[in-house]
Amino acid sequence: MGPGGSGSVSAERLASELQMFGLDCEEAAYEKLVELCPLYRQTEDELVAELVAFSSNTGKVFLTLENLSSFENEFLTKRIAKARHSATKKDNSHPGTWDIVSIQELIEVEAKEETLLNSYTTPSKGSQKRSVSTPETPQSKRNVVAARSPHLLFSPSSFSPSATPSQKYSSRSSRGEVVTSFGSTQGMSWSGKGGGGGLRVKVMDGARGVTGTYKSMFQKLTDVREVLTCKIEELGCELKEVYKIEAFSSVSVPAQEPVTLLGQIGCDSNGKLNSKSVILEGDREHSLGMQIPVDLSELKEYSLFPGQVVVMEGTNTTGKRFIATKLYEGVPLPFHQPTEEDGDSDQRMVLVACGPYTTSDSVTYDPMIDLISVIARDQPDVCILLGPFLDAKHEQIENCQLTTSFEEVFRRCLRTIIEGTRSSGTHLVFIPSLRDVHHQPVYPQPPFSFPDLPKEDKQRVHFMSDPCTLSINGVILGLTSTDLLFHMGAEEISSSSSTSDRFSRILKHILTQRSYYPLYPPFDEMSIDYEHFYSYAQLPVTPDVFIIPSDLRYFVKDILGCVCMNPGRLAKGQVGGTFGRLYISRPAADDSGRKGPCTAAQVVKI
Repeated sequence: MGPGGSGSVSAERLASELQMFGLDCEEAAYEKLVELCPLYRQTEDELVAELVAFSSNTGKVFLTLENLSSFENEFLTKRIAKARHSATKKDNSHPGTWDIVSIQELIEVEAKEETLLNSYTTPSKGSQKRSVSTPETPQSKRNVVAARSPHLLFSPSSFSPSATPSQKYSSRSSRGEVVTSFGSTQGMSWSGKGGGGGLRVKVMDGARGVTGTYKSMFQKLTDVREVLTCKIEELGCELKEVYKIEAFSSVSVPAQEPVTLLGQIGCDSNGKLNSKSVILEGDREHSLGMQIPVDLSELKEYSLFPGQVVVMEGTNTTGKRFIATKLYEGVPLPFHQPTEEDGDSDQRMVLVACGPYTTSDSVTYDPMIDLISVIARDQPDVCILLGPFLDAKHEQIENCQLTTSFEEVFRRCLRTIIEGTRSSGTHLVFIPSLRDVHHQPVYPQPPFSFPDLPKEDKQRVHFMSDPCTLSINGVILGLTSTDLLFHMGAEEISSSSSTSDRFSRILKHILTQRSYYPLYPPFDEMSIDYEHFYSYAQLPVTPDVFIIPSDLRYFVKDILGCVCMNPGRLAKGQVGGTFGRLYISRPAADDSGRKGPCTAAQVVKI
């Protein structure tokens, strides 16, 4: 039966065909299906075949009017248009009639041509026509940027089929609200010098920073074991000297007297660590790497995680089970001692933000545009931007809905930030993330590559690795975009009579284990190259400020003299997130003891 008017289409025939394939419709949906047959020139059998394909792709077996609307707009039109386009290639003759499909094709072609023309032209000042590639946002909000508007630099509609601004983000009511503070923030103006004066931003001990790409994978288990063994031995020597321990014993030799063991905390199975599954993997020199179960019942307080290097005192009467009675805590590295080469000791403002830089329901990068406005307004001396910039967990990226390559979207994002902050003179520090879909997902992670960086920006734009130890006029900042708080928080076990919170315990572990990632085995999503990990992921000193962004709640804490900040994410789902700002100044050396260089810090809503 050929297509015809609605009267020639049988609702009963449609119902029987759909039931044959296990599909069902609400009553009102059958009327819609009867209308779709002549509209798209389909028979009942052809339309049911398309519905079966739609149901297989979406998992919807009960069809409603809402489902059919999605079927018509996103599935039926595209499939039929593709078929017509293929048929047109074979037959160059012009169709004698126009229908809804051919008209839609014409609209799409015109839209593509207009987008192409707009990419080669600059909108005229007096033009009343709204640019197709610009999100609908009040322009008065963006006039704080002295350079070209970031909206003109970054055109989401050119690489995304649905560049609609997030309604939840644009309707937020708590912009600029301070959610937590540290230090003396009363009367602070929170404005910097725009990177002026003798500002020096560099990697501390350049040999400790990854400067370019490297070959990863194919690492041998013996090489991994060697790295872990060296870590145990180095920390063991420090603990032995600090606590005046005479000698370490073997984990496998029975002893009737109390003994002291050196090793690494592990789990006796593939499950999660708990108080009954703790084992101690002994060091190579004294225990030959052998393991022994640990009984924690005699310890009043402990906080342990897999991969932690510890010294334990206790009894091992049988050589089969160690009853721990004392746990020696690690000690942090010393702080950096500034020199005249580090630059002046003026107060500097540092702004810190962590991706994602766009909401989960849009790729218009509105949070990033707002951050550029904040930078232009406050003119911080240094702005540290941590990934992800192009989040692999974003729905449109997971579904490959972008029409432009990931690398091109990232380059536009960089150009927007660099050109939008040029007038402020702020130094920009870019740190990648393992969630950056366009970048190498290996830890330690090489810095971004941007060969198109203009010469005028090369002095103020810095591309660093993850992790990175940064020096700003002699004030040391530890930086990582890895969500270490979440990774370790999921594995750490503790028993304590004090009120210490989990964040403080984890941060203390990071500083005393002297590593940017002390957890072993690593989290599932981590791909670690342990050869480079040993060289580039260890703390050279205890940083003055430690930036450790996480999906967990934001905070600013003083841990062992180090100010630790989780600035939160700039975008959290469909709503706006937070960023951090702090004042640092290198204090003058005197005999009254160390004074922290971070005088004030805040976490602020975007």
